Amino acid sequence: MIKRLFIYLLIVFGVTSCNLNYQPYDGIPESELKDDIIGLNGATVGNYNYLKDAYYQRNFHFFGEYGGDNVSLSGTTSDHLFYCYNYQHFPAMNSTTFFWEKAYQLIVGCNKVILSIDNDASEELKQLKGENLFLRAQTLFHLTNTFGRPYYQNPETNLGIPIKFDDEVVNVPNRGTVQKVYEQIIADLLLAEELMGIERSNVYASKEVAQALLSRVYLYMSGTPENPNLIYAQKAKDYANKVIESDRYRLLGTEAFKTYFRKLPEQNTETIFAVKHTVDVDDRGWESIGSMYNHIESQGWGEMYASKPYRELLDQHPEDARHAFIEPQYESDGFTLKERNGYPIYYINKFSMQEERPTLSSPVYLRLAEMYLNRAEANAKLGLNEEAISDVNLIRKRAGLTGDALYSPTDLKGRESVFTVVLEERRLELAFEAQRKWDIFRNGLTLDRNYPGTHEQGDALLSVPPEHPRVVFYIPESQILVQDNLIQNP
Repeated sequence: MIKRLFIYLLIVFGVTSCNLNYQPYDGIPESELKDDIIGLNGATVGNYNYLKDAYYQRNFHFFGEYGGDNVSLSGTTSDHLFYCYNYQHFPAMNSTTFFWEKAYQLIVGCNKVILSIDNDASEELKQLKGENLFLRAQTLFHLTNTFGRPYYQNPETNLGIPIKFDDEVVNVPNRGTVQKVYEQIIADLLLAEELMGIERSNVYASKEVAQALLSRVYLYMSGTPENPNLIYAQKAKDYANKVIESDRYRLLGTEAFKTYFRKLPEQNTETIFAVKHTVDVDDRGWESIGSMYNHIESQGWGEMYASKPYRELLDQHPEDARHAFIEPQYESDGFTLKERNGYPIYYINKFSMQEERPTLSSPVYLRLAEMYLNRAEANAKLGLNEEAISDVNLIRKRAGLTGDALYSPTDLKGRESVFTVVLEERRLELAFEAQRKWDIFRNGLTLDRNYPGTHEQGDALLSVPPEHPRVVFYIPESQILVQDNLIQNP
């Protein structure tokens, strides 16, 4: 009873203290909520708003991006993001604790709606059920990426995270295997795809949004380049095709692309799904994602920079439009690079200047360029090299590259394989969007961090093989203490 009371208070405290535009809908019993379109819509809005919460959004960004090789921290900090960056994880990290709590609050909220709507309800109600199925699937996916091993590593025995189906906050199931978690993610997304028939703007889930996430999920299951799973690679390709061929989305032109992340989501033809942040409501200021990457008008910490290996890759083609997302800082002479603690300052602006606000942005979770790159990686694993190269070149042409900057199946510009070409293009295109770390480890590759940054200090972990224990995070200690059925990661 004490354990359950502790969890209940922890969850209620998290719900009531979060700074959201809407509160989660928890005021009506499930029996009265059933078929109440207004109440169910309010509940769904509350669930979307969990994605705005810094405890969820900011921390998940740390997990996916700061543990990769595209960023370089220029100092130390008491914020536990430091341990996401330097791989010195420990069980009581604030970032994992808060993320876990917020993620399961979101799942409980989704379950309340899912359980209240039959699959043969009205189109409007089925749409709401589908949106909540998508949100639950995405949350399970984020959780299992954070706390579960990459899929290719014995998913039938490796532990993922608890799969929760009810709306009882005190009920915490055992950890499911990685395979079981992925099976549930896919089941949720397939049902969401079937139920959602109403066209929604790109800040809400829709059939195409579910299909886009299915493409990514299957890609994460598609094995390594040396040992690909051809069934899942084909499914990743098929679902990327569905999104591309839906004709709902368009790649931005080269010039418009340079300001991609400043645009409102609804005004961006390339964005499939984003979490919309609005002026005067959602600008997190110094606690925003962008505050670590940039310093504008005396706002932002500006301590996390584009890494040397990423810059060197990008600089192979000075005309590459993706230079627009990196802003080197110069001294008054216009030539000498500014430094912080001896590290050259290269600000990153993918999370800045929406509506001219220095720390305002609407993080993009899914966009069309990724679908082309998902298809390219799937084709590379399927041995369809020409098709893979075609999609890579499409993305490179959009970045303003032509001529010798493009590839052919017989001219890989010194790269060892078509897969290497594809993964390099994913690195360039999706940089700083919390995907690079997963892209490395899910493909059985070793992370190379032999480049300047404060991760070099102390007991440095500069080479991280995909089997290393710190590829995943510890289950939060607070959860282990009150739930003895939860097994800790090694």
